[in-house]
Amino acid sequence: MSIRVILADDHRLLLDALRAMLEKEPDIELVGTASDGRTALELVRNLEPDVAVLDIGMPGLNGIEATARLRARHPGLKVIALSGYSDKRFVLEMLKAGAAGYVTKAVAATELLRAIRAVANGQSYLCPEAASAVISDVTPDSPRRLAPAGRLGRREREVLQLLAEGERSPSIAARLHISVATVEVHRRNIMRKLNLHSIAELTKYAIREGLTAP
Repeated sequence: MSIRVILADDHRLLLDALRAMLEKEPDIELVGTASDGRTALELVRNLEPDVAVLDIGMPGLNGIEATARLRARHPGLKVIALSGYSDKRFVLEMLKAGAAGYVTKAVAATELLRAIRAVANGQSYLCPEAASAVISDVTPDSPRRLAPAGRLGRREREVLQLLAEGERSPSIAARLHISVATVEVHRRNIMRKLNLHSIAELTKYAIREGLTAP
């Protein structure tokens, strides 16, 4: 029985390359692809895959938020993070959100197939770079430090990501089905919690924390 997989990444060339790789494997069935987090959620709901491979820096809904929602709604689903970063902050945030695997894009050509097969068999899988990041984070001389974005609520992180992607308050309100006034309240609370004072600073922060792609 083949492993049913969906793949979500907003970089078209990488998505096409990984699709071609997965389609050659007799034990893996690629049932759908997406270029943003919200579409990935819809694919999982409609196609019921065994494994979802999610880019962390997707537009609309980043991989960390998408993973948390998918794991809450589909507890049997295995999620693998696909990221351009091996920074321990991103690895830990994805693991905390419920990911079973983490693979950097630099080694996806050699590591992704191993990760898919491992998580489908109930194991966890970290590529060497991600494993090194986690090990260094738990050694006695390197105490764990969670990303500051953890101080924000789920809705605040969504608003922050959309602000960083250049969306204005009316557009954010429409996308999240809330009022413009509520968006403004969230924006003020985000700035207060993070001690930031402009959209430019919010954008830099969101990129640094992996909430949106550079």
